[in-house]
Amino acid sequence: MRIITHTCSACGTVVAANELEDNRVMKCPGLGCQEVLRFDDLSEDAREHFLDHRDRYQI
Repeated sequence: MRIITHTCSACGTVVAANELEDNRVMKCPGLGCQEVLRFDDLSEDAREHFLDHRDRYQI
């Protein structure tokens, strides 16, 4: 299992790939941050790995 995350470029908040995949497009959860994060912000390799192994990333 790989830990797949995305870091908001505006505030540095780290968001898990499963949150991005669930929402596909979401407002950054960082306090006061208005940045929009997308599942597509992850690298193609990270997206592919996550989707191929989605069952491993359930909370």
